[in-house]
Amino acid sequence: MSDYLVIVESPAKAKTIERYLGKKYKVKASMGHVRDLPKSQMGVDINNGYEPKYITIRGKGQIIKELKTAAKKAKKVFLAADPDREGEAIAWHLANMLDLDIHSDCRVVFHEITKDAIKESFQHPRSINMNLVDAQQARRVLDRLVGYNISPLLWKKVKKGLSAGRVQSVALRLIIDREKEIRQFQPEEYWKIQAEFMKGNETFTASFYGVDGEKMDLKKEADVSSVLQRINGNHFIVKTVTKKERKRNPVPPFTTSSLQQEAARKLNFRTKKTMMIAQQLYEGIDLGSEGTVGLITYMRTDSTRISESAQQEAITFIESVFGKEFVTQEKRKEKKSANAQDAHEAIRPTSAFRDPEKVKPYLSRDQYRLYKLIWERFIASQMAAAVLDTMSVELENEGVVFRASGSKVKFPGFMKVYVEGTDDQTEEQDRFLPDLQEGETVISQNIEPKQHFTQPPPRYTEARLVKTLEELGIGRPSTYAPTLDTIQKRNYVVLENKRFVPTELGEIVLELILEFFPEIIDVEFTAKMEKNLDEIEEGKVEWVKVVDDFYREFEKRLRIAEKEMKEVEIKDEPAGIDCEVCGSPMVYKMGRFGKFVACSNFPECRNTKPIVKEIGVKCPKCHEGNIVERSSKKKRIFYGCDRFPQCDFVSWDKPLVRPCPKCGELLVEKKLKKGVQVQCAACDYVEEPQS
Repeated sequence: MSDYLVIVESPAKAKTIERYLGKKYKVKASMGHVRDLPKSQMGVDINNGYEPKYITIRGKGQIIKELKTAAKKAKKVFLAADPDREGEAIAWHLANMLDLDIHSDCRVVFHEITKDAIKESFQHPRSINMNLVDAQQARRVLDRLVGYNISPLLWKKVKKGLSAGRVQSVALRLIIDREKEIRQFQPEEYWKIQAEFMKGNETFTASFYGVDGEKMDLKKEADVSSVLQRINGNHFIVKTVTKKERKRNPVPPFTTSSLQQEAARKLNFRTKKTMMIAQQLYEGIDLGSEGTVGLITYMRTDSTRISESAQQEAITFIESVFGKEFVTQEKRKEKKSANAQDAHEAIRPTSAFRDPEKVKPYLSRDQYRLYKLIWERFIASQMAAAVLDTMSVELENEGVVFRASGSKVKFPGFMKVYVEGTDDQTEEQDRFLPDLQEGETVISQNIEPKQHFTQPPPRYTEARLVKTLEELGIGRPSTYAPTLDTIQKRNYVVLENKRFVPTELGEIVLELILEFFPEIIDVEFTAKMEKNLDEIEEGKVEWVKVVDDFYREFEKRLRIAEKEMKEVEIKDEPAGIDCEVCGSPMVYKMGRFGKFVACSNFPECRNTKPIVKEIGVKCPKCHEGNIVERSSKKKRIFYGCDRFPQCDFVSWDKPLVRPCPKCGELLVEKKLKKGVQVQCAACDYVEEPQS
């Protein structure tokens, strides 16, 4: 019989922790929550202080029975769920089910699954923090009150299966508001003038700045003509030369939000995928002779703080691998967001010395790539600043001024390991200028004016939306991934070219919520509610008061909506073709995997067909069918013959109309990280990549 029982959330963690603690400890997994509000009813007693009605989650009966049996045999039970509100609530539910005293030192928390961290945490057990539990309960009850009151209304008035939630509705509003901006956008004309200059054998480019020392915007072609007419000949005088040394500091280690954003930019990971792989790295990977080890710290955090021991280990590693000059000599202040709870450390590797190449043989491709990203970001955050030599010059001809700037890396510092990505995929690179002196003359080779038009604001990518939600103080690290998942599952939005586009259904639902429940989608109101939840966690306010303050006003609006909300009919969009089975018009329908074409005579006729998009290329295999664009269940675009299953030609790369000039076979467009490359599917013919 084991002396102690430890209950964690997942079996992966259980194995690792049991090995670290030794024979006296038996570690079992609860497999997440064991109790929750019922799905079939509200489960909140509004007339009795919003008392939640918890029931055992279906399918958890056997697990609970095993945990109760093991608890009776143990001298002491430790509850070691995740170190956040959700984990605290799981521990509280377990304590209630196992008849444990919540005021006893039964709760153990750790932020990384390593031998030292686990043993240290068991030296300092504590009682269950009811403030954390109450904050989780308040969020759960608020979301239930909103969801289980508005959703039935939407089912009745619009369509079955719809839902509305606090955070998901705000996310939907942001996407739709951006779409409205794009629709209303009026492009404005503007011009740029680029010039190529030569000094000796060296060439460089400069951009038009202004006239007579004043900056000038080129709004129309006439402005360009007036500038070009002033230029006399091709000799420009170097008016000013400014040389500076610029320091560039590294970014801090990852928070949940910044990890999701960077994984999207650099690895092309969806938010859900990033969190799933991070969970695997946190819970532990079998490293052969070293056993199962947690490779990263807890991955749900809004803090950039790191422990002194981790910092010191990183410094030791940097000094031994790169040299003393690469270690930062300055004490960097952590950037703390106004909305951050700062409950945990930043996301970092559990050991700086466990570099990605050492653990690569034990990781899947995606696990390796995400771990490498986390490790590099952390190591770089403890390295010295990069030093760049910068140079900017002004060139003048008859009062017309062009400007050029250049830079080169003098000392790489942290950039030797990692450079943060950006949404437009630009990265720091050397831009050289020749050694210019004030007063000397350079020759203009080519002066080229170009017309441009202002662009509408871009649609939200997953990364950009997560960043916006975080900046607005909406949601918390644990909510971003499920929020984005929900609005897609409900078909309120779709992803096109990795950007969110609202559907007609999403716009209808938002319009109804905006009319009858404006506070639900008010950004400031939702952010204030998140602050209220934080205050519950800090013990500053009672959770029942926060819920009651919200529900009193919400209930009034609910009564009005039940009376005044009109039924909305979503008409099927004609597909422009007739059903080959019964002759009735076909219409577009929305299903689990997106749009498809179905007969309007349903249910009498159940004929359906996928939406296909012809690309104007004959099938290279059967020479009879046409190549069409299709979508897999995971929404990945591929190309196949429209005579399938008679012809099984498929390609992930887009076929082109023109044949290969070398062998006459099929040319395809292969996607690269930046741009596309045309190549032959049969021979070695390749064209230059296009951005």
